[in-house]
Amino acid sequence: MKYNKAIVYMIISVIAFAIMNAVVKYLSFFNAYQIVFFRSIGTLLFTIPLILRYRIPILGNNKKLLLVRGAAGVISLTLFFQSLNYLDVGTAVSLRYTSPIFAAILALIFLKEKIKSMQWLLFLVAFVGVLFVKGFGTTINLLGLLLVILSALFLGLIFVVIRKMGTKDNPLVIINYFMVMAFIFGGVMSINHWRNPNAIEWILLLSLGVFGYAGQLYMTKAFQTQETSLIAPLKYLEVIFMIVIGATWFEEIYDFWTLFGIFLILLGLVYNVFLKNKLE
Repeated sequence: MKYNKAIVYMIISVIAFAIMNAVVKYLSFFNAYQIVFFRSIGTLLFTIPLILRYRIPILGNNKKLLLVRGAAGVISLTLFFQSLNYLDVGTAVSLRYTSPIFAAILALIFLKEKIKSMQWLLFLVAFVGVLFVKGFGTTINLLGLLLVILSALFLGLIFVVIRKMGTKDNPLVIINYFMVMAFIFGGVMSINHWRNPNAIEWILLLSLGVFGYAGQLYMTKAFQTQETSLIAPLKYLEVIFMIVIGATWFEEIYDFWTLFGIFLILLGLVYNVFLKNKLE
């Protein structure tokens, strides 16, 4: 079924992104722009050869939407990194997970996708769970808050744009647009912040592109095959995968409220999927 396939695609995507985030955390001594630059290189090493091999039109069919998707991706990423200058990382990450809510609202406006009242309630339950998991800092800088909310808004826009494009453009082309734009932006911005990697760091930096490619590919496939309101909330699973990685790789310890947050996230996600399936 298309329904089940889309869910599997999204789960693979969030696992890939979670691993990528773990590598980024390990490489936190590098400037964010340089990390964006290397992530784009690693991904382009996959997309460009595959596009040439299968003779896929590299400029795609819907050039306007492809440019919007690419620009939205670069803007969202940039705003998120900028927000970290003003907010605790837990606060910033939690607030960025409002993106599925923005995606649902934008899908309602532009794609006329129907969202039931119960689904809105479940979105809220899942988001409250994220807040429990990540937690808030004691103070919230208003500029940082604005930056991260805008980041989430553009991330939600990405979900809707991919859904709007449907299957008219190959996922490789969609990813390639984003990565080329990220390559140019990250390269230019990292000129004054460059740090020379050693051999192991080169491998880790380039691996960001591998995991990023897998995450982007399967996220794109998921949104191309199912409605935004069903697929977007599955991004919350990335929080859970990050907790598992944090506990096993970085020996992080999680308290009762974190576990309670995980429960709320699962409750909101699983029941939303069940409800959506029942209505179809």
